[in-house]
Amino acid sequence: MPSMPHPDESSQSHPRDEEIILGVDTHKDSHVAAVITVLGVLVASAAFPTTTAGYRQLLAWARGFGVLCRAGVEGTGSYGSALTRHLRRQNITVVEVNRPDRAARRRQGKTDAVDATAAAHAVLSGRANTTAKTADGPVEMLRMFKLARTSAVKSRTQAVNQLKAVIVGAEPALRETLTGLTGTALIRYCASLPDTPPRDVSTATAYTLRRLARRIQVLTREARELELQITAVIDAHAPHLLQRKGVGPDSAAALLITAGDNPDRMNNEASFAALCGVSPIEASSGKTRRRRLNRGGDRRANAALYRIALTRSRCDQRTRDYLDRRAAQGLTRREAIRCVKRYVAREIYNLIRQLNPTTECPRTA
Repeated sequence: MPSMPHPDESSQSHPRDEEIILGVDTHKDSHVAAVITVLGVLVASAAFPTTTAGYRQLLAWARGFGVLCRAGVEGTGSYGSALTRHLRRQNITVVEVNRPDRAARRRQGKTDAVDATAAAHAVLSGRANTTAKTADGPVEMLRMFKLARTSAVKSRTQAVNQLKAVIVGAEPALRETLTGLTGTALIRYCASLPDTPPRDVSTATAYTLRRLARRIQVLTREARELELQITAVIDAHAPHLLQRKGVGPDSAAALLITAGDNPDRMNNEASFAALCGVSPIEASSGKTRRRRLNRGGDRRANAALYRIALTRSRCDQRTRDYLDRRAAQGLTRREAIRCVKRYVAREIYNLIRQLNPTTECPRTA
């Protein structure tokens, strides 16, 4: 690992009382940091381990060059999440920085030091202005619970498909006993098959069905327990979300995760709509004036808004009346549902902002 340069060796001409900007290129085992002045001049760069002591060394090293108030960090939601929390505890504004575009990399090359310097320049120029998520509150708990539940549900679905595939090729005598059983009854019956050592294809089939069925039961219990944990966190943190029509624990969790533990980072409801990918994008040229579908944003939050819109289209009279009115104006049902998603995003934003009201609102997407 590169040795850490001493401030006196790298910044003899830089006053220690002037502001500096920190840029960090994050990795699993080490972070590469670069310091620039407010004029964009590179002061120094160095690598630090991803440990508590390494974070302290990085911060002390950077502050040795001047007053540190802003830092641009790549990967604030993955490799840089722990560093982001450490910097925020030291009252440093952390800005989320995307990787440099390919054109810039073709011109300048690709090294960790170059990427760290580019992160600092992105903050200085204002190209990067998204306040990073804090990831230190109940929403981060929701993210972890939902991650584990999604994995359990996916594994359960895979096991169910495998169990049905084994049944298709089973001996007729065994297959006939399972005919007519669906869902829970089928899994319960397979789980109760005799636990005999496999000696031939028939007993191996029964053995496999029993193992798969018991795995499904375990994964089902795990998914339910995690859903209870998700519901408990939402009830304690944002109970009013679950009181809205069409908003269940899964959808509420997805929308809260998109907003983060610091929803004040969103400047207005349009910011939240952009984060969810439901804000229309201008696609005008010449005399043509039109907007196209936004395919960006968090697709899980977008899917949550879609589920809410579909539910309300079936059981909410106001939504049905709105859809009928838009259809009379010439919109297709798909286009009208997109409009409903935009209205739902505005409603959810106003509810989420009540969780952590603040007077200062840094800009975001």
